[in-house]
Amino acid sequence: MTETATQWESGAPAGSSGRVAHGCVLLAAAVPGMLFVPVFGLPALALPIGVLVLAGYLVVELAIRVPAVAPWRPLLILLLGLVGLVETALWSTTSTGVPTAATWQALSTGLTESWQRTLQSTWPAQPDPELLLFVPLAVLAAVLVGVELLNRVRWPLVAMVPGLLVLGLSQAYVALSGLGALLAGLVFAVLVAVLLAVTRPSARGAGSDRLGRRTLITLVLVAPTLLLAVVGGVALGALDVTGKDPYSLRRFAPPPIPPARVASPLDEVPARLSDPDVEVFRYTSDQPVDRWRMVALEQFDGAAWQPTNEYRRMGTELRPPPSVTVGLEQRSAHVTMERRTDPWLPSQQLLAGVRGAKPNVDEAAGTLWLSDRTGPTTYDLSWWEPTIDGVTLGGTGIDSTAIDGSGDLGAVPPGVRDVAIAASGDKRPSFQTALAINEYLSTNYHVARDKLPTGNGWQQLSRFLLKTKVGTSEQFAAAYVLLARIIGIPARVAVGFRSPKPDADGTVVVHNSDVFAWPEVAVAGVGWVPLDPSGAASGTSGGETSGLAEATAQARENLPPPEELEDPKLPEDEQEAAASGTGGSFPWLLVAIVVAGLAVLGVVGIPLTKAVRGWLRRRTLGPRGVVNAWAEARDRLRSAGVPFTVGMTVRDLATTAGPLVDGSVVSGLQQLALSLDRALWSGGTHLRATNAEAWNAVRMVRRGLAKRPLLARLRGALNPWTLLSPRA
Repeated sequence: MTETATQWESGAPAGSSGRVAHGCVLLAAAVPGMLFVPVFGLPALALPIGVLVLAGYLVVELAIRVPAVAPWRPLLILLLGLVGLVETALWSTTSTGVPTAATWQALSTGLTESWQRTLQSTWPAQPDPELLLFVPLAVLAAVLVGVELLNRVRWPLVAMVPGLLVLGLSQAYVALSGLGALLAGLVFAVLVAVLLAVTRPSARGAGSDRLGRRTLITLVLVAPTLLLAVVGGVALGALDVTGKDPYSLRRFAPPPIPPARVASPLDEVPARLSDPDVEVFRYTSDQPVDRWRMVALEQFDGAAWQPTNEYRRMGTELRPPPSVTVGLEQRSAHVTMERRTDPWLPSQQLLAGVRGAKPNVDEAAGTLWLSDRTGPTTYDLSWWEPTIDGVTLGGTGIDSTAIDGSGDLGAVPPGVRDVAIAASGDKRPSFQTALAINEYLSTNYHVARDKLPTGNGWQQLSRFLLKTKVGTSEQFAAAYVLLARIIGIPARVAVGFRSPKPDADGTVVVHNSDVFAWPEVAVAGVGWVPLDPSGAASGTSGGETSGLAEATAQARENLPPPEELEDPKLPEDEQEAAASGTGGSFPWLLVAIVVAGLAVLGVVGIPLTKAVRGWLRRRTLGPRGVVNAWAEARDRLRSAGVPFTVGMTVRDLATTAGPLVDGSVVSGLQQLALSLDRALWSGGTHLRATNAEAWNAVRMVRRGLAKRPLLARLRGALNPWTLLSPRA
């Protein structure tokens, strides 16, 4: 056997075709790695993955030029790839490029833990080796295994499997949809097609037959990939069927650290007020800041409030949530904490980024957690501030999906529901209703000045609401949230500090005396809007307000009297649904997409399935291969409308088909009948030649049927019944 033939049998062609084939395998490993761009960003991935592809190609080229190197190819790819990773992704752990113990420790961590730490982070994640390294390591494994499979396995397509595995891993982290999915599918399909094209055999006997097989495999892979990418991309882009985010492994990632058991900041409000002169932090900001949050509390069991503690490692930046649709402007501040007594850092609701510290973050609550309490902490904070006017805000509805457990109230004491109804005017939930409850508490209840009450469970809050009507911001905020939840308004308690007047140099120093708690209400399109039933934040920031605080103040000024409040109008589609007694409009778009997808699947899938069946039949050798040729000719004639019954022989079918088809079809059937006789009754002689003759006869039948009118051929190609075996 010649050298070229030997290489073909092992899967890898020689010369320039071999280089192109290896290039396809290398790119098939690299492209899925680049699909992690939404997780780490392009700059962090491009260099290490590019170096791995280059290392793989250099080793392949060396093995082609020096055949003695081929047995050492896997080891060389591994060593050169690891060197490339060390010099790109792990340079900070080396000593001027020379690996150290920290380098090997980082490689070990990257192999065993980086995949999980990435799931525990916000995205885009920090491009640290302890998070990033699992991606280039997966690409390196795909490069090494893919190259070896291409050179050792007969079927070149097997070499694409490692790249497909990396592709599956990337989609488990962040699934593509729409145009991105279409482009990724197209790129991978093109790589498969090019690989099949360059690995076709040279002209050797059955060369043309094998080329046809590879062409068919290309169609089998490319057509479904493009079809599913187009239909799936359009469907997911046009309609969110489930109303949930795409599947991601992040849903099952545990928090990076279990939050330590510390006292709730809400419980510490009275203690801070009793020691008012202690400095908590100081900051400088480009614009006035109304208040600073430390923690948001959503869970209530009747006795105590707890945060959700859904913390993640802080990535490079945070983007506004999709639920916020109003305009946003970015703000920033420089914060310094000389003395830290708890793990929370001063923060804002819609965080954008943190520089100078590496805290964990609860994105939904806008909470920063830094467990290391030693020494002062200094960082730069940036956040998004909604821009909306007071009139628009006052007419906005609430976001009923903001808190899953907003109905958790514990055992509501008698009389509290009556307070909730009186405060809301017995109106449906809206932001105006939320403001009405705020005004009710501000008007009918008073802030404690001397003896400060404590506690925020039902026992203390029922006494505050029904008897004393005197409390600190702790009781005002907790009582407000429970009254709002009783009537269906999603609300939560936030604890932090108001902003006092700045010093002459612009620095704002926050003390214990500035501590207060406030309620927040989820408003559709805006996010969490802070309120102030106790008035504890009034007069802050030197009397200056801006952004959401200013819009909320305007909405309070424009609030109608309680007796003039009106129920919010339902959207037109909900009005029609209520009038007709239905739960919503019929999903015509979804039905249209499904019908269109099924139609396209039928147009492509039926002919494709017939082609695959024919290819599988043709691969069979011996007498069974001749019988398969008879079955292929029979099914093609059935698709053409020629009557067939079980029990017909080849000659019977030729007689029946004579008046209906071209004469070459009858000639092909007669030749097929002779081949079938020799295969079944000759005792096993000349079977290879008989098999070739049978399939040449099928080719004559196919060419004769191709002379029919175009419409008749289309009808036959799309006839699904001939996919089933004929029955009596």
